[in-house]
Amino acid sequence: MENPEVAVSSCSAHDDENLCSYKRHSSVSQEALLEDQLRRKLKFFFMNPCEKFWARGRKPWKLGIQLLKIVMVTVQLVVFGLSNQMVVAFKEENTVAFKHLFLKGYMDRMDDTYAVYTQTDVYDQIFFAINQYLQLPNISVGNHAYEKRGAEETPLAVCQQFYKRGIICPGNDTFDIDPEIVTDCLYIEPTTSLHNATMGKHNLNFTLDFPRLVAVQLMFNLKAINLQTVRHHELPDCYDFTLRIVFDNKAHSGRIKISLDNDIAIRECKDWHVSGSIQKNTHYMMIFDAFVILTCLTSLILCTRSVIKGIWLQREFVSFFLNYYKKEVSFNDQMEFVNGWYILIIVSDVLTIVGSTLKMEIQAKSLTSYDVCSILLGISTMLVWLGVIRYLGFFQKYNLLILTLRAALPNVMRFCCCAAMIYLGYCFCGWIVLGPYHVKFRTLNMVSECLFSLINGDDMFATFAQMQQKSYLVWLFSRIYLYSFISLFIYMVLSLFIALITDTYETVKHYQQDGFPETELQKFISQCKDSPNSGKYRLEEESSASLFCCCNGCSGHI
Repeated sequence: MENPEVAVSSCSAHDDENLCSYKRHSSVSQEALLEDQLRRKLKFFFMNPCEKFWARGRKPWKLGIQLLKIVMVTVQLVVFGLSNQMVVAFKEENTVAFKHLFLKGYMDRMDDTYAVYTQTDVYDQIFFAINQYLQLPNISVGNHAYEKRGAEETPLAVCQQFYKRGIICPGNDTFDIDPEIVTDCLYIEPTTSLHNATMGKHNLNFTLDFPRLVAVQLMFNLKAINLQTVRHHELPDCYDFTLRIVFDNKAHSGRIKISLDNDIAIRECKDWHVSGSIQKNTHYMMIFDAFVILTCLTSLILCTRSVIKGIWLQREFVSFFLNYYKKEVSFNDQMEFVNGWYILIIVSDVLTIVGSTLKMEIQAKSLTSYDVCSILLGISTMLVWLGVIRYLGFFQKYNLLILTLRAALPNVMRFCCCAAMIYLGYCFCGWIVLGPYHVKFRTLNMVSECLFSLINGDDMFATFAQMQQKSYLVWLFSRIYLYSFISLFIYMVLSLFIALITDTYETVKHYQQDGFPETELQKFISQCKDSPNSGKYRLEEESSASLFCCCNGCSGHI
């Protein structure tokens, strides 16, 4: 289209007056036609799927794919979740079994209080664990076995850590110590024969210098196979357990705490054979996962195309406003073309594709990244369900939540930033003052969790009651600290936060009744009075095709 200014200046004094008038009129008509087409294009872009169907007969493919994705991704997540539960249960049950096998006198739920207080008990615990390890094939009810490296089985390591030099005389209030830590290890082969006897101090050259002792660690590796997955038509996994029994004497307080840590690695079994139809069921699940990937890939392409179209239309609108109205489009109006829901769906599609690929590799026993796969599939499923809210937002009675969150978000973020400063101040203060006297304030993470629970009115009496009264000054401070925090956050900060959301809700509800304030973009679009079923939105190649005429009014306008 030629520029109006150029068209006017091209009429020289020698031109005919009627010819110049015709050129000006033609230029103005072309400008009006271009503006009308842009309005119609913008109005079609912001239509909902139903209106687009009436306008051009376009099928709501993205809506159909999102509904299909919800069903497929949810089914996929449930199937993987059930499989992952068996993995987690196997890990936890083995850890509990190892504690009962290798810790003398262990009882459930005594991890925080399990300790020894005499030298004899320390030796008894160490040699009990060693003897249990050597007799493991005969006493364990599970399918546990020693780890092998080549043809040899890996040994059990008994390592003690102690200060390099230490002469401690509490009675004289004197000590001479070199804080450098020295580690001395003793290795015991699983093939060591007991001959119906038990191993003790007389069998091993092993003594402990308790004044210098920092810690004793028993480290060994075991292996097992999770056979319960066979009953659920899945191939079993092979597990490597790296166990470490720690006797912690860092405090030298007369109480040596004992703990058992179990690092678990899942590996592909080297040689396996399962009779029956388990292999066929695995193939069916992999086919289903491949179909999920194909569906998400289709959704990804369609949503990416819509985002690109929106950016192109944004540039066209900005250029038009700048050339013909000599005005710049506001940032908020420009962001209307960038559909955040499509971006959310794109992210969920990418996560689903990656998670489904990992799931297929796990089923094929090529990978064992259960945690990574569960995170990807969990987030993607959450985003898929959230993405459907976009289509509910097209209906006025359903989009109140979306509009309220969108309008309140900037104020909520600013409010939370201010409240976070107060919250962090209380966290640091509570940690440094109350930490030595209250179990819930021992670490910054525990302090934050405790204070957040108090904001929600949870566990208030226990927080007050568990405060030790060894120091009256600290006890008095704890009362002032807790009362002020609860009063400030529950009665003021939380009330203001709720009031902020409520005020935004009332404003949005009022706008729904009386109409929302129009932006420049909305004012520009509102001048187009063509209804979706007017037939004016159809492309030239579609106007002659009766295949898309799905309503009675359509054929009358083509």
